[in-house]
Amino acid sequence: MKIIIGNRNYSSWSLRGWLAARQSLLPFETELVVMDTPEWISGAAKAHMPSGMVPVLWDHGEAIWDSMAILLYLADKAGHDRFWPRDPKARGLAYAMCAEMHSGFTALRNACPMDLQHHVPGFEPGANVIADVRRIENLWEKALSRFGAEAVEPGGEPWLFGNFGAADIMFAPVCTRIDSYHLPVGDTAQAYVARVLAHPFMAEWRAQAMKEDHSFTRYGVSGREKRA
Repeated sequence: MKIIIGNRNYSSWSLRGWLAARQSLLPFETELVVMDTPEWISGAAKAHMPSGMVPVLWDHGEAIWDSMAILLYLADKAGHDRFWPRDPKARGLAYAMCAEMHSGFTALRNACPMDLQHHVPGFEPGANVIADVRRIENLWEKALSRFGAEAVEPGGEPWLFGNFGAADIMFAPVCTRIDSYHLPVGDTAQAYVARVLAHPFMAEWRAQAMKEDHSFTRYGVSGREKRA
């Protein structure tokens, strides 16, 4: 398998698709296509992207695009227990949370684009962004309180549904946004963000992102401080 991704620093959807591939534990290669270049804008760099967007997973000549589709495909291929909780009620909530994350929270997405190399300590979120963050906090607290602690492996840390899985993958870019823009969250959410950012897969992605030196004019870095 090969997954085609965009800039690690900026591409939140690429992060989700790549995390799903790592979570599957199946062997795969990663191909980076730099976004916001003349080749990207003209479409010349998108020959292997059926939708014209990243990420795209190629498996024996078949393309699976969109991070949610990639996650579902890999769950079928590697086993649903690697991604979804077994308990029917927990699984139903996990499905709903992933679907809401996939289609919602546009205020947060638009105001706080993912940017791992910079942070904005003086960022002032608008009311619509705060509303998105509060909704996310509510979802996290519901999952953690109802299912996280109960299903966790002995000696492990509580993820949203016990073990690291699909819901944690879908919300991982939100964790980077809360960290980068210093968004106000409670202790439970802050502790969860810290766990996600410290996860070995996230640490691997971030280490590569910090090495990137690709300009991305749509976001820019005005008012942002470079991370060490």
